Amino acid sequence: MSVQIDHNLEEIRRFRPSPEFAAQAVASLALYDAAKADRLGFWAAQAKELLHWHRPFTRTLDWTNPPFAKWFDDGELNVAYNCLDRHVEAGNGNRIALHWEGEPGDSRDYSYAELTAEVKKAANLLTSLGVSAGDRVAIYLPMIPEAVISMLAVARIGAVHSVVFGGFSAESLRTRIDDASASIVITADGGYRKGKVFPLKTTVDTALADGESTVRNVLVVKRGGNEVEWTEGRDLWWRDELAAVDAEHVAKGFPAEHPLFILYTSGTTGKPKGILHTSGGYLTQTAFTHKNVFDLHPEKDVFWCTADIGWITGHSYVVYGPLANGATQVLFEGTPDSPHPGRWWEIIEKYKVSIFYTAPTAIRSFMKLGRQIPQEFNLRSLRLLGSVGEPINPEAWIWYRHVIGGGSIPVVDTWWQTETGAIMISALPGITDLKPGSAQTPVPGIEIEVLDDNGAPVSEGGGLLVVSEPWPSMLRGIWGDPERFTETYWEKFGDRYFAGDGARIDEDGDIWLLGRVDDVMNVSGHRLSTAEIESSLVAHPLTAEAAVVGASDETTGQAVVAFVILKASQEDAVSPEEASVLLRAHVARQIGAIARPREVFIVNELPKTRSGKIMRRLLRDLAEGREIGDTTTLSDASVMQVISDKVR
Repeated sequence: MSVQIDHNLEEIRRFRPSPEFAAQAVASLALYDAAKADRLGFWAAQAKELLHWHRPFTRTLDWTNPPFAKWFDDGELNVAYNCLDRHVEAGNGNRIALHWEGEPGDSRDYSYAELTAEVKKAANLLTSLGVSAGDRVAIYLPMIPEAVISMLAVARIGAVHSVVFGGFSAESLRTRIDDASASIVITADGGYRKGKVFPLKTTVDTALADGESTVRNVLVVKRGGNEVEWTEGRDLWWRDELAAVDAEHVAKGFPAEHPLFILYTSGTTGKPKGILHTSGGYLTQTAFTHKNVFDLHPEKDVFWCTADIGWITGHSYVVYGPLANGATQVLFEGTPDSPHPGRWWEIIEKYKVSIFYTAPTAIRSFMKLGRQIPQEFNLRSLRLLGSVGEPINPEAWIWYRHVIGGGSIPVVDTWWQTETGAIMISALPGITDLKPGSAQTPVPGIEIEVLDDNGAPVSEGGGLLVVSEPWPSMLRGIWGDPERFTETYWEKFGDRYFAGDGARIDEDGDIWLLGRVDDVMNVSGHRLSTAEIESSLVAHPLTAEAAVVGASDETTGQAVVAFVILKASQEDAVSPEEASVLLRAHVARQIGAIARPREVFIVNELPKTRSGKIMRRLLRDLAEGREIGDTTTLSDASVMQVISDKVR
């Protein structure tokens, strides 16, 4: 069966880079030319230019045993040295590395010299606790400086970190500790979220309650000031232990293929997959993409990626990419709406943020609240905006550019995954004519194809997204399960990585992401993308956010069912019934009658994970009248009951 995904929603708006931006752009067309002429030579040149090698490599890629790649494998480097010491040695020790903002309003700045000093002591502390190269350390922290310090200290001594998002449950934490056989957990007493302290140490205690764990010690950062239970001999206060160790630590080189981190991502079987990333190739591609996709001028830019370090975006574009490039960045502990809905814009104004990188879910939430909130703040320091995490619908892209960016600065929509490690598809600002909603083109040195179900390339139209050549920051496997790695990502097309996403190529050769393949509906024999119908719904003036699922239908096979949040300014303008009629007709006009939703439910919230992704599986259960499945990964499990009451 062909997997051709039908599409009829066309976006014709284009935005050319301003001459002023283009004139000072970091990236150039020469990057594409160099990568096309000699792809491996291109990546070798980037690795040499962007990183310091303790021992230079002579071999760029070993692909003799696909899908197990080795990049720069006879070279040696130290990831933390590349992110810290070398900037100090180059005379940039006084440059601010982190502007940290706590949710209650407390703040701390760390220069590169200060951050390096902290990481050296933390590395000595871990060594004193018996952690050596290759050992695993679990990190379960809020967005505080110690989270970045911990990651870099683990990397500095050649250990392997497994960062677990601070919102995960004790059971989820325990699963990840056990799978990685972690010997140390670094946590905090608590962290701030929406004006309250949420306990973290308590969750660690529960995770380790049966006493059968591999964990020897729990290091505890004092942040929330909340009372905690204490296990003598196992539990240690971070600050007290740091005070007792040496201040000096020499970073030694490790092989480029030495493991850097494991990051767990949800799996279809219910058991999380431990995605393994190594050192040299990962750091090369994160540094390259951070520099060129975000047009980084480290001596003057202030970069802010709003992702939590518990997700891959936080690893690559809060810790490793920015610090490898010597950037100054903002680190924020709290949520966008606490203590007021303009908190993010207040922070941009305070620190004069020039590059801002966030998720479409957040952008649509701000759209719902209205432009009057960001307009209260001075956002003129911004010169580039980025989007990450899911396809961004054109209307959200336009709102982001015009309301947050003042109508003139570039918006780069980036596609990549936990598994890819770094950005794979994105416009390069200053070079690319921007298309709202399109990820556009592979970054130089990356080979992307759209294939039909039989593996034949699609030159125009929809299909399955694959990466057709190995890339430096690619995952090196699933921790402890090479068979699952091969089956999950390589079985379908052999030596080509299948991303699990649908995509289409337009007449210009640009790529539009259509969402996960399991989010494609088959309506009367037409394969329709949920992302495309959601874009159509959000383009209507009534709509702030939308989620679309396919529900079983006797007549059409599957029917389109939509869940829509109205803009705050429109909630009193129409009744839910009127809104439903208007929106169904709107989709039929924009895309075609085949895509007209069978039902449009007006709701106040959508079920989202803690990283902001919509849980369409639960909405599908609701649309088909089934018992609602597991809601443990939702940021607010009560949302499903509220939606259920409205629908039924």
